[in-house]
Amino acid sequence: MNRTYAEMAAHYGTAVLPARPYKPRDKAKAEVGVQVVQRWILARLRNQRFFSLAELDEAVQALVVRLNERPMRALGTTRRALFEELDRPALQPLPDVAYEYAAWKRCRVGLDYHVEVERHFYSVPHALVRQEVEARTTTATVEIFHRGQRVASHLRSIRRHQPSTQAEHMPSSHRRYREWSHERIHREAGAVGHDTAALVEVILRSRPHPEQGFRSCIGILGLVKRHGAERVDAACARALALGTRSYSSVAAILNNRQERRVVPDEPAMLLHENIRGPGYYN
Repeated sequence: MNRTYAEMAAHYGTAVLPARPYKPRDKAKAEVGVQVVQRWILARLRNQRFFSLAELDEAVQALVVRLNERPMRALGTTRRALFEELDRPALQPLPDVAYEYAAWKRCRVGLDYHVEVERHFYSVPHALVRQEVEARTTTATVEIFHRGQRVASHLRSIRRHQPSTQAEHMPSSHRRYREWSHERIHREAGAVGHDTAALVEVILRSRPHPEQGFRSCIGILGLVKRHGAERVDAACARALALGTRSYSSVAAILNNRQERRVVPDEPAMLLHENIRGPGYYN
């Protein structure tokens, strides 16, 4: 049985014995009973016309009652009597909470301590990087299990390629960035200058997970206090021309006062997600 089917059986306290392939004798006799009921009811309704589903349901229900009270020649009793004598005493009450369908998926935790479920990224404790976990998805939640223990729980999100990150899952070096957002980074970069905003966009888009670029972007914005917005924007323009996209590159350009130097005989760099650039081959 698959994990979802087994979980449903456990919820209702029942046992499931899958039939073997190519073994007709494994099939339950209940299937023949369903066929008898289906034919008996359809034969009596085949010449009638119904104009609503409710009307049809009412007619079917009446015939089901008649069939259950109809004596069976082989046993000399009715289906209703056998149910009351054999089945009802063995039945258990239904659980207080109805079964909620859940899909299971095996995942491997990425270097950014997130797992991908239906094109959304959910965080797990950072100590589980590279570990294999299981994700249990319901209509409202996504739960992550490691070796049978639940290690994370998130509200399910339909935003594709976006993260759901809990602060307690971050390593301590990342927590100081949790108050930053994409919008805030873009807003402050745009206030510095056009080239700073362009470099920040390149950095965020170049990372497999955008939050991995927060440290570089925040570091570049922090250079404004020391060097001024005009010099930082010029340094970002030179970094774009050189094809570099890191805080250390921008800081080195400023420290060496290279932001005003023109790159000789070098064509303008095109920025496009389908262009690899020289960094891809190094």
